[in-house]
Amino acid sequence: MKSLIRLSAVLLACLPCVAAAADAPAAADDGYPNKAVRIVVPFAAGGSTDVVARIVAEKLAQQFKQPFLVDNRAGASGNIGAELVAKSPADGYTLLMGATGVLSINDHLYSRMSYDVARDFVPVSYVTQNANILVVSPSLPATTVPELVALAKSKPGTLSFASSGPGSSTHLSGELFKSMSGVDILHVPYKGSSSALTDLLGGQVTMLFDNAPSSIGFVQQGKLRALAVTSRKRLPGLPNVPTVDEAGLKGYESLSWCGIVAPAGTPRAVVLKLNRAIDRILASEEVKDKLVQLGVEPVGGTPEVFARLIQSEHEKWGKVIKTANIKLN
Repeated sequence: MKSLIRLSAVLLACLPCVAAAADAPAAADDGYPNKAVRIVVPFAAGGSTDVVARIVAEKLAQQFKQPFLVDNRAGASGNIGAELVAKSPADGYTLLMGATGVLSINDHLYSRMSYDVARDFVPVSYVTQNANILVVSPSLPATTVPELVALAKSKPGTLSFASSGPGSSTHLSGELFKSMSGVDILHVPYKGSSSALTDLLGGQVTMLFDNAPSSIGFVQQGKLRALAVTSRKRLPGLPNVPTVDEAGLKGYESLSWCGIVAPAGTPRAVVLKLNRAIDRILASEEVKDKLVQLGVEPVGGTPEVFARLIQSEHEKWGKVIKTANIKLN
């Protein structure tokens, strides 16, 4: 609770200053950027956060006529990459493409953290969000969420759900589902979504709440059955698949999201310059089409919007983690 209060207070306290900076003299960021900018992705190449970072980096490079380089620094559920950025100079030349876990979940999971979101970062831009898809093998005798819940209740502790790792969005989506539906389903953690998908396709686990960009292709090919999506609205790529809320668990929502933060102390004018540039990128039809095809929704908005998201998600998932008694160290 102390962590939440500190996070809320610091993030909200910085908002008026960031907003006021919109009218700061243009000279405050003259020449930025005048060299390569590094965007650290705290996960391995190929995942949804990495893909989004590369799309944004390419377009930022085109706008600013300077390289924007993606640097993958995976490990410790994103903490290694986040720590690197937290300790980098606050000059706008090292940025973090943070995600749900890194910015809102990990400090609930780890007793010792090498960075503090409220102290060490300033929000720049809420970039994208994407739903998870509840996918099962086509051979499973359950074609709807109510049928799955009924099957799980008839065989408590025998069905299983895979995840890309403890504390990941794929894990917490399952824990939220268990809590709201009252079922007993075994959690089987993997080291990444690809190995979890492999075992689901092979029949070793029952279900997976997978990030849409990773599994939507298997659903469209008929290799997996999608029972529901975890957002409040249906995915354009799967218009016939209901949301979990529509399927009977009212109020259920679990989103994966990513956004850019900078080291605390980064000049406000630089933050706002980056924010406006990213908003332009996300508003372009080319980028929107590319992201939607991946099952990702562009968001954008002010740094204030992103700060409020970080705060609300921190509170939400803290409650889920406490209820499920999840701790990584």
